Amino acid sequence: MIRRFRVFAALAVSLSATIAYAEPATETATVRGLKAPAEIIVDRWGLAHIYAANTHDAYFLQGYNVARDRLWQIDLWRKRGLGLLSESFGDAYVKQDRAARLFLYRGDMASEWRRYGPGAEGNYEAFVAGINAYVDEVRAGSKPLPREFAMTDSSPAHWRAEDVVRIRTHALVMNAASEVQRARLVCKGGLDAARATRRLYPDHTPQVPEGLDPCTIDADVMDDYALATGPVNFDALTKTADALPDDVKDGSNNWVIAGSRTTTGRPILANDPHRALTVPSLRYVVHIEAPGLSLIGAGEPGVPGISFGHNGKGAFGLTIFSTDQEDVYVYETQPGRADKYRYRGRWENMRVVREMIPVKGGKPVAVELAFTRHGPVIHRSAERNQAYAVRSVWSEPGTSAYAAASWLANAASWEDFRKAADHWGTPPLNLIWAGPDGTIGWTAAGLAPVRPNWDGLMPVPGDGRYEWKGFHAPRSLPSVKDPAEGWIATANERNVPKDYPADVPLGYEFTDRSRYDRLAQLLSGKERFSVADAAAMQMDIRDISALRLLALLKEMKGVDAESKALALLQDWNGDMRADSAAAAIAGTWLASHLGAALVAHVVAPDAQPLAPRVSADAALHILETRDAVLGPDAAATTQTVLRESLSAALGELRRRLGPEMESWTWGAVHKLKLKPSFGTRLSADALEAMTIGPRPVGGSAATVALAAPNADLAAVHGPSVRIVMDVGDWDKSVFMNMPGQSADASSPHYGDFLPGWLAGEFAPMTYTRPAVENVAERVISLTPGR
Repeated sequence: MIRRFRVFAALAVSLSATIAYAEPATETATVRGLKAPAEIIVDRWGLAHIYAANTHDAYFLQGYNVARDRLWQIDLWRKRGLGLLSESFGDAYVKQDRAARLFLYRGDMASEWRRYGPGAEGNYEAFVAGINAYVDEVRAGSKPLPREFAMTDSSPAHWRAEDVVRIRTHALVMNAASEVQRARLVCKGGLDAARATRRLYPDHTPQVPEGLDPCTIDADVMDDYALATGPVNFDALTKTADALPDDVKDGSNNWVIAGSRTTTGRPILANDPHRALTVPSLRYVVHIEAPGLSLIGAGEPGVPGISFGHNGKGAFGLTIFSTDQEDVYVYETQPGRADKYRYRGRWENMRVVREMIPVKGGKPVAVELAFTRHGPVIHRSAERNQAYAVRSVWSEPGTSAYAAASWLANAASWEDFRKAADHWGTPPLNLIWAGPDGTIGWTAAGLAPVRPNWDGLMPVPGDGRYEWKGFHAPRSLPSVKDPAEGWIATANERNVPKDYPADVPLGYEFTDRSRYDRLAQLLSGKERFSVADAAAMQMDIRDISALRLLALLKEMKGVDAESKALALLQDWNGDMRADSAAAAIAGTWLASHLGAALVAHVVAPDAQPLAPRVSADAALHILETRDAVLGPDAAATTQTVLRESLSAALGELRRRLGPEMESWTWGAVHKLKLKPSFGTRLSADALEAMTIGPRPVGGSAATVALAAPNADLAAVHGPSVRIVMDVGDWDKSVFMNMPGQSADASSPHYGDFLPGWLAGEFAPMTYTRPAVENVAERVISLTPGR
């Protein structure tokens, strides 16, 4: 049989190749725990299409299948989240285990399960039963043990349904870390230093809460928090600073286009959530079918269902909406009694939980976990008789990451979608919807604390003066349905409608608007769009922040190399092409040097080490507005900052790429290289086999095709998955999962999406059974076992 598929290129959908495929490989197996015969069809891009006779088996096989592809990844996810790393890897991980346990959900499980969609508890039980069935087969030797377990001398564990939802630290919430960083910056450099290093939306001067001395915030206050939320480090258990500026750590794009603006008359929904670029991919794309259940899309591998995709009745997508869901509390503790803190004029006892952490090759370690009425205690200062705790929505029932997506599984209308959003906990999101009836819409979603007397931007005294007054009602959060423009886009910017009440500050730490502004240009610049057009938009590398920089250069005059660089930039359109010299100059300048030069001039010397990488958006805004922090001659300071930072950028590029400016390229310094997390445990040959790249990459921290650089300019953050859905003609939808669906380096689906991720080639996200069969690579027939 000849099997054909379409390659979705960046600018057009074309039948570019006719490929002769062999008949799909077939196999049969019995699986203990399965209730009825079922089938998994794995297509040519590693996407598993699961066909089950009932809902239990559908979720069971989702767990079984993800274990087939990602067992090491999800096993590590569970152990890290539950604080069980030491049991598998030894006593070096006791501190991280203790930190993770501080943030586990410890409330009533019945309340927890009620917050999720109907039948969620049973679906989770089926999902983990599927994982456990595969683990049993691995233990019995009938399925291969992933090499990571052998390299770390560990083994996969069994799961419980409550394990998945009790883990909170895989969720993205904000802004505890930035509160601490801001307070320490204010201590050393004042409020101007905070304003110069991080832009707030809307413009706002942070308030120092009454009773807080910012200079009492220790440098290591957030160590436990960083351990609890950070990755597993197999090189050495050391706290490493995130090399990304605060405003590019977590981002995404999504947009939805009404049928009135498409070539087919049907809506199009596109989504490309951004996270750290890893191997295997952070997310997993799957298709599950059973009577009364139909889902296809992407989600966290260790969570049942999907987070974004479609259910045959409507499509849904997500990006982060920067609701402030955390606060750091500072307490006075009783001298000689560190477990007592002052609250409303009285000494109150901390709640202390004692647990044993099992340790491989050693005795269990006893740890104490202390909690105030606000949350886990993350730090104590005996010298000052102070303690610090984090209050987070994590302690509320229903805030396990993405678990509320269970409400979207059967959403068939705008009202169903809104009801799902009403139940959302974490992460805080921009949820978008498109239905075959033509309805499109957006809503902010997630628990949003009400702070009646402070702005949430710095730690607050824990003495009772600063308390959340519940949460904003879900339907009071901003939303839009069927806008006149015929499109909605979100890119983590402050997208609150103009008529939204100004006295409802949901948060201030939104992201640079560059990606949204570029999307608005593209969506406003054409009358009608196809799926291919939307896919091309996901690959757009026009950097609006770089164009802002160019606008500042109009009055700048350089000398020698500077003049040559300025001439190159004058003729440049802002596209961050990997083969561009102008992009190399602008990218290096914005990522590493503009903010540093600004800080050197406007921030007190003692405070400068607290702002190692300043947001380009903040620096540009200060220079564009001739902000007062620039001093009495703002224009002269602006020119000095521009000249010094350009000179520093050119110096770096000469050191790295040589003296010939014309031969420089952005891709020569901006490269993607993905290594397995346990790389130091591998032989050189094995490490090479499991490493992807290095490959030159276009884009930047401000482009729609985001490829944010770290301090070394390597591309480390970007779209984990790209999906574009033709709403109503679902087989026309396309996707890619970078770098591939499988975590097995010997699989063809370990890195097969990387070329498409770089070049803008998508695979079909086939949905109907005939379309799936037409691209089948492997058919697994399963029967219940005993």
